[in-house]
Amino acid sequence: MKRLRPGDLASVLPAQGLVLVSSCSAESDLLADEVAAAAPAALDFSGIFVPGLNRRTWAGGTSRLTTFFQTPDLARQAGRVRFLPLCYEDILAFYRREKPCAALFMCSPPDADGQCSFGTEVAHIAALWREIPVRIAHINPAMPRTPGDPGIPLVEITAGYEADQPLRTLATGEPDAANLAIARHVAALVPDGATLQTGLGKNPDAVLRALTGHRDLRLHTGLIGDGALALVRSGAMASGPSALAGVAIGSEALYRELDHEHFQFRPVTVTHDPATLAAIGGLVTINSAMEVDLFGQVYAEASSRGFQSGPGGASDYARGARASSGGLRIVALPAAASATSRIVAPGQGHGPVSLSRFDVDVIVTEFGTADMRAKTYAERAAALIAIAAPEHREALDSAWHTVAAQI
Repeated sequence: MKRLRPGDLASVLPAQGLVLVSSCSAESDLLADEVAAAAPAALDFSGIFVPGLNRRTWAGGTSRLTTFFQTPDLARQAGRVRFLPLCYEDILAFYRREKPCAALFMCSPPDADGQCSFGTEVAHIAALWREIPVRIAHINPAMPRTPGDPGIPLVEITAGYEADQPLRTLATGEPDAANLAIARHVAALVPDGATLQTGLGKNPDAVLRALTGHRDLRLHTGLIGDGALALVRSGAMASGPSALAGVAIGSEALYRELDHEHFQFRPVTVTHDPATLAAIGGLVTINSAMEVDLFGQVYAEASSRGFQSGPGGASDYARGARASSGGLRIVALPAAASATSRIVAPGQGHGPVSLSRFDVDVIVTEFGTADMRAKTYAERAAALIAIAAPEHREALDSAWHTVAAQI
């Protein structure tokens, strides 16, 4: 590995092409600063940028950036940012089709065998680094070694910097009464022995904490937060490496305990692989949403303020759970935000439909559970109105009857 000093990045970066950058909790300020200093003219930087966590824009020269999640910082970049709303299976296909010319990533120092762990963000870099000719590392002593993927041999790294940097952390905050009620309803749907997929946020964390009394659970998910650590500590998990994930985003306490015997970090070719997911018996997916309409369509990417996210892996997991023997697809959300109902009239959600009515089995709010399976449209609407915030039910019932009269 060629050792780099500040200002050296331009000497090893290709002149043009797509560059994969580590992001999520492993985003490197050092590498982002070096990109800004190098001012590349014809490079396209790309990664999984998480709203509220990743604020670097990887701006330098006339370079551009390709993202799969919209963030406020990237939205302000206007013409230089390309937002591709792709699910994870399609993101991987995009990278394999576009063939990155370089990778800028964070990893741990090498172990006794010369292996550097990708640590808290295994996901795409672990799946793709062998296909990328130029590999530029930020070797960070603060990056924990995570079990599962072997990482990258030091000798396979083209060039690198060595420097300490605290990992990106994301605090979800304490759950409120609505989060706790939602968690109780969801926990009642999850049998012992289930394999769970969840996302980030107060709801997923509250759900995982509500499952600590269960037994023989497993996780197979794209990312984990502090709720997963609570579940792993509780004794609810099956023995062995039963908590499989691609990325960890949470507190420093979570990062300190990623060497726990239950954790197993694997690339997207495992975490989101359709055949792998279909082969998991009892796969229960638990995802959040911005809104759900009375047809049972889920909106998870935009609000009245515009796009807030991207499709992510929810549709990948919905397809997997549909093919899983005993699979169950749950969408959980608070019934209202301030004075606005999050259960809405048909077709009135903000942005595109993220999960179709065929991708969801059960909708949960703090007011109860609406089972969408084997129901007519009228029965679906009635079940959803029953779990809407009480002050919005009359308006929703009226909206439904107006729609029903036209179809």
